[in-house]
Amino acid sequence: MAGKEQGTKRVGMFEVILTRRKRLGWRWQVCDQSGKVFAGGFERTRPSAKYHGERALFFLLSQAYLRNRSAASSED
Repeated sequence: MAGKEQGTKRVGMFEVILTRRKRLGWRWQVCDQSGKVFAGGFERTRPSAKYHGERALFFLLSQAYLRNRSAASSED
């Protein structure tokens, strides 16, 4: 979206970043477009890091949805 359109808010993009750490495993981070880290962690395997990163992203998005939903219902 390119700004506000009749009461809708601008939506930010998030991404899960996986980084290989030499012998230690994989670091995962959930970041926004500006690079701000919202969640992060470390796992021994890439599939595990991918799972935990995507799980954190889902949780972040679901909490934002629930927060917006409860705010909208309190306005009624």
